[in-house]
Amino acid sequence: MPTLGSPAEGDEARLMHAEAAQAAPPLGRLRARARHENFPVALGVLPPRHRRHLLTLYAFARMVDDIGDAAPGDRLSLLDSVSARLDRVYAGDAGGHPLYRRLASTVAACDLPKSELERLVEANRRDQLVHRYRTFDDLLGYCALSANPVGRLVLRVFGADSEWRRLRSDRICSALQVLEHCQDVVEDAYAGRVYLPTVDLERYGVAEDDLVAARADTGVRAVVALQVQRAVRLLDEGCPLVKDLSGAARLAVAGYVAGGRATARALADAGFDVLARTPRPRRTHVAVSLLASLRRGGAR
Repeated sequence: MPTLGSPAEGDEARLMHAEAAQAAPPLGRLRARARHENFPVALGVLPPRHRRHLLTLYAFARMVDDIGDAAPGDRLSLLDSVSARLDRVYAGDAGGHPLYRRLASTVAACDLPKSELERLVEANRRDQLVHRYRTFDDLLGYCALSANPVGRLVLRVFGADSEWRRLRSDRICSALQVLEHCQDVVEDAYAGRVYLPTVDLERYGVAEDDLVAARADTGVRAVVALQVQRAVRLLDEGCPLVKDLSGAARLAVAGYVAGGRATARALADAGFDVLARTPRPRRTHVAVSLLASLRRGGAR
């Protein structure tokens, strides 16, 4: 699922430049960072076999994102190297790096399709070439690469994959990605990327310079509020998945939904001003939302 990480991770990513250039930073550091993300709220109570596979997938996704966001030099070439290593993993040659060895084990144990892992790489290729999205539908097309594969891989980890479940998972993952973009407006703008749809910025009279102001004006708040509203609707459309699952899979997905709802609440509580500071969900709100999701099957 989308990472919904903290602003400090930008600094940490820069410290990982040399490692990212090798297309495989240390697994231990990546796994430690996973515990500071918002999305794996139920991870600590999952069975060890599931937790191990989810942390491995997180490590891979985080590594690819760090290359796409922070690696010096030719990032497209580095991403091509990741694709080449994926080819070798699926050919039975994981190589010597612990991350790829663990990924190979997870791929085999959970029967993961290479296409979903490759879509995560492709999302970061797109980040090098596409820096604006005109409509919300265009942004959802990006989410189909950057976020939705994670949910589909999670379903595979739990042996809970089906077409119906994949479609609901896609809604949840896209919602989480949109909420992350709302949180990271300033960071993305300084990186030369704007994920708020251009037509919405134009509709509310928002110039791109307004996205790096000290505080969000009425127009910026309106654009962010609109994206949050859309994300909540996506969560509502995806939440029947929670009721359809059982056991550890239900707990994990309910945790993702809860993290999304708590993030939306944090953004609303901040008045949708994402420039003065980055709104982050309170753990108590995540916990309350998780319990509600488990009782009502994800519905509000």
